[in-house]
Amino acid sequence: MSGATHQTIHVGWREWVRMPSAKVPWIKAKVDTGARTSSLHAFDVDRFERDGERWVRFSIHPWQGSHEDAVVVERPIADERVVRSSNGLSEDRIVVMLDLVLGRREVTAEVTLSNRDEMGFRMLIGREALEQGFLVDPSQSYLGGRPKLALRRRNRGRA
Repeated sequence: MSGATHQTIHVGWREWVRMPSAKVPWIKAKVDTGARTSSLHAFDVDRFERDGERWVRFSIHPWQGSHEDAVVVERPIADERVVRSSNGLSEDRIVVMLDLVLGRREVTAEVTLSNRDEMGFRMLIGREALEQGFLVDPSQSYLGGRPKLALRRRNRGRA
């Protein structure tokens, strides 16, 4: 951050996150200081080459417990690494860089693509993203704002 000072943004243990460059207006995320890298539920993952570079195309379901409104995203592959999940199993994961808006601050974060369909949250925000000026209050939720009620109901499958 080239010497720039930013005010610390307080976030709760769960937050609504926007991914403008991926055209995802809102996705509910768990803030997890125990995870180094952020993670996103992705499916239909397809590696391809563009202009001699490695890219990946993947789909996102932004709503919890719903397969509606899938969003297709294409990103250069930043890395591929072995990640140990919360259940202790290791798996190879693709890493992409995504712009995230968390607590009204936009940051660029490394995000691993994984199958989080059975997890409580489709996205997890890890320490590397949080180190960009965030302070987590585990007793709070949604300190960074939330979408309108109609969208929140849709996320709960009550549209």
